Amino acid sequence: MISYFVRYCGSSPEPDRFYAHYENQHAAILRRFPKIQALTLHQTVSWNDPMPVNRGGTFLLAQMQFDSGADLDAALRSEARREAREDFHRFPPFSGEVTHEAMAGRVVF
Repeated sequence: MISYFVRYCGSSPEPDRFYAHYENQHAAILRRFPKIQALTLHQTVSWNDPMPVNRGGTFLLAQMQFDSGADLDAALRSEARREAREDFHRFPPFSGEVTHEAMAGRVVF
């Protein structure tokens, strides 16, 4: 399994509007990526860890899954990808850093 992650580190003055746009408008475009198997959206939740840890600043993490690197490459070269990049400019306000990363994964347990 290959996962393509888009991480939004930062914040939005209108988080509910940002999340709704991503889940409704943007995800509809991502669904048209060739050979995409799944889209999982991870949102920040409140949590308490009794151990001293470095907390991340991720506001939203989008995880797209593909069967192979070739399938991911085809999706990244698709018309749907160009449309997704155009839609990015219509997102509700967000300040922070957006990173993209592809990783191979395997289930351990």
